[in-house]
Parts: sequence; C-alpha cells; structure tokens
Amino acid sequence: MTTATNPQAFWLAGRATTGEEVLEVTSPWDGRTVGATTVPSEAQTEEAVAAAAAVADEFAATPAHVRAAALDHVCRRVGERAEEIARLISAENGKPMKWARIEVARCVSVFRWAAEEARRFNGGEAQRLDSEAGGAGRLALTRRFPYGPVLGIAPFNFPLNLCAHKVAPALAAGAPIILKPAPATPLSALLLGELLAETELPAGSWSVLPVPNAAMPPLVADERLPIISFTGSVPVGWSIRDSVPRKRVTLELGGNGAAIVLGDYSSDADLDWAAQRIATFSNYQGGQSCISVQRVIVEDAVYDRLLPRLIAAVEALVSGDPSDDATDVGPLINEDAARRVESWVAEATDAGAKVLTGGTRQGAAYQPTVLEGVPADAKVASEEVFGPVMSVTRVPDEEAAYAAANDSVFGLQSGLFTNDVHAAFRAHRALRVGGLIVGDVPSYRADQMPYGGVKESGVGREGVRFAMEDYTYERVMVLTGLQL
Repeated sequence: MTTATNPQAFWLAGRATTGEEVLEVTSPWDGRTVGATTVPSEAQTEEAVAAAAAVADEFAATPAHVRAAALDHVCRRVGERAEEIARLISAENGKPMKWARIEVARCVSVFRWAAEEARRFNGGEAQRLDSEAGGAGRLALTRRFPYGPVLGIAPFNFPLNLCAHKVAPALAAGAPIILKPAPATPLSALLLGELLAETELPAGSWSVLPVPNAAMPPLVADERLPIISFTGSVPVGWSIRDSVPRKRVTLELGGNGAAIVLGDYSSDADLDWAAQRIATFSNYQGGQSCISVQRVIVEDAVYDRLLPRLIAAVEALVSGDPSDDATDVGPLINEDAARRVESWVAEATDAGAKVLTGGTRQGAAYQPTVLEGVPADAKVASEEVFGPVMSVTRVPDEEAAYAAANDSVFGLQSGLFTNDVHAAFRAHRALRVGGLIVGDVPSYRADQMPYGGVKESGVGREGVRFAMEDYTYERVMVLTGLQL
C-alpha cells in the first residue's frame, strides 16, 4: 500500500512523477488510509498540457494498429490483475466487492471495444458528386480527424470504468488525453496509468493528473484542450459548458431514474423479477449511480401486489463491510453524503411521506430505504438522491405513468416493465430520456451502446464509438478530374 511517506506517482506525459503536496486516500467504510499520491504543481500541469498539444498531430497520424495494440494490452492487463484492481476500487470507494469486480470486467470490455473501433473507425466514406451536372468527374472522400487533446474529468462512483470511458475512446481516435480523476478516488486511475505506461504510445499522448477541483478552471479554459468530457454533478457540468461555449463539451450528468411497472406485468414471476431488480439497482453502489432506481412508478392494477415484494427484496439486501463478498450495499463516499441523504428523507417525511423500510444512518452508511407518498417537490423525488433511497408512486394508467416519469428536470434513462411490445414503442416515443430499458431497470448500461441524457442530464453521448465521434470532426476532400 502506498503511504504519505511513499506515495503513488502520478503520470505526466506518460512518465511517473511526484509533486510536493501529499494527497491521502481514506476508506469510506472505516476511515483508514488506503493509499496516497501527490498533487501536480501548476508547472507540472502546464508541462502535461504542452506535451499533449505538441504530440497531437503526430498521435492523430499514428497507424491504427499501434493504437489498437496499446488498447489490447491494457484490456489484457486489467483482466490479469482483476482481483487486485477490484480490491483497490472497494478500498478507496467503499464499493462492495461484488460490484467492484463487475466494474473491472466492464473496464476490460471498454478497452476491448476501443481496440476494435480503433481498427475500423474512420475508414472514410466516398460519395459520387456527379449526381449533379456540376459535379462531373468529382468524388468526395470524408474522413474524421481529432479536434485535438481531450480533457477528461471523471467522478468517484466508478473510479476505474468511467476513467476508461474517457481514456479508451480518446486513444482509439488518436486524440491525446489528460485525465483528471476524482480527488476522493485517484488510485484506480493511477493504476490504469501504470498499465498505459507499459505500452508504446507516444510520450505526451496521455497523462493522469490528480489535480484538486479548485485548480480546474485554468485547465477548462485552456485553448490547447478543445474537447472536454465531464461526468459528474449537474451544477459543475453546466458551469463548465457555460464557461467555454466555443469548445466541444460532452456532459454526462445526474438523473433520478424512473422504473415504471405497467398493469400487464402481472404474473407472480413478473412481479418477483421487477421487485428483485428494482431493489438491487436502487441500492447498488450505495445508490451512488446516476442511473440507479430512484422513482418507482406503478400502475394501480399491480401496485398492491408489487409493494410487499419490493419491501421484502430491499430488506433481504446485506449491508456492511464492502470487503465482504456477501455485502450488497456499502457506505456512501463519506459521512457528509450520508447526512445529506438523511436530511432529504427527513424533509420528505416531514411533508407527509411514509418510510416503509430503512431510513436510518450510521456514519457514512445509510440503510436501504423505501418511501411512499412522497410529495412531487420533495428533494428525494425532484432532485438526484445519489443514495440508497427510492420512492414508490401509484398511478391510474399507462399515460399517467409516462407523465409522472417525465415530470422531472432530468432525462437520463428509464426502465419499463411490460410484456406489451406496443406499450414499449409508445414509451419510447413518450419518455424524454436518453435511453429506455424495456423489461428491466434504468440502471442497465452496455459500454458499447450510446449513453447519455437530455434536459439537465447532459449533452453528447458516451459509449466507445459514440465518444470517438464526439472527439472528432468530419473533413471532406474532393477529388477532381476522375473517370467514375
């Protein structure tokens, strides 16, 4: 384990480097120190940006097989060190081991997809222009080129995989990247840097800098970083975009995901499945996922049969030490976060909501909680809880269910439990979200699919190929005097 006297190096233009100020990383579960790194100085940060800008043209011209080989290498090495990395995630983030292992497996997939996309992306599209008389003898060839270096800003809740979603698409597209991990969870990102350092990628094509949040404005404003990919809170994300309106900014922000259960989803097997999935994915990662189930909207015909199943499924979850393989729900990232959740639940109950199970806090841990009768303007309904809390609402019919789900400033993903394919298509048209998951919770994400939101949930899309498109632009070349 790295310590304050032996801190983990950060990665500046591909080489291991240390700064003067030590950053200790502590466990959300028991407060023990689990590692340490150092904070880059202003001069070191400048060096990383300058190196990225200097290598941008060279890296964009790097053969696809070189970039793909590096991504394949990271994919393989993450898999080889999977258990070690999962324990590191659990230690610094408080994530139960069962979820940390899944995060590592997803990171493997992200780098595998990126290696495959690096080989096939930007093959070029040819277009005959002689479809009009003035285009005789002309052919347009369109290819994609990187805008330039990417500034990737990652959150604490998926400290490995959401870093991978910044790094892997950038490298696959030939764009240098400066990765800023969350100050609470830098160790997983630094280990990812260790694996990148084993490759033959050009110096300057990547850096992992654990700079504090307060030091970000100059990096955000730096014209040498024309692309910003941010995952995190709504206020910070939109303030970044507002501060640099001429940059290309991708924002993956918050949500208050709705799981809708329609009346046709009525067999015992259907309701058992819905209850188990909703209970699990309201509370996985301690509820600290932007697509966790926060609002459960149930059609009247099945409400009274689903609710007891849902409560039983929540109460069956095991809370406790995240290093224990039996644990389903660990702590929040810190005690302040748990206190905030506690205060929001208190606000809802003061306004008339009823706690059906849970509702207590111990340190940074908050007990999985189910609420009923929550006023629409209570924070636990209208904002992003980012904790293990769900509210359950009864609605009369399908149309009312969609209206309730849309009654939100957020629009990331929704889940729809129905056996009616026509209802699925109606929901796909009606729900103002970036993604609809039919037959499951809104928490499902495949790392190769387009992922992102509308409204306050952000702009742009992640998912390897879709991020690569965001990091690049089309450039057309017209060839003249050809015999087509």
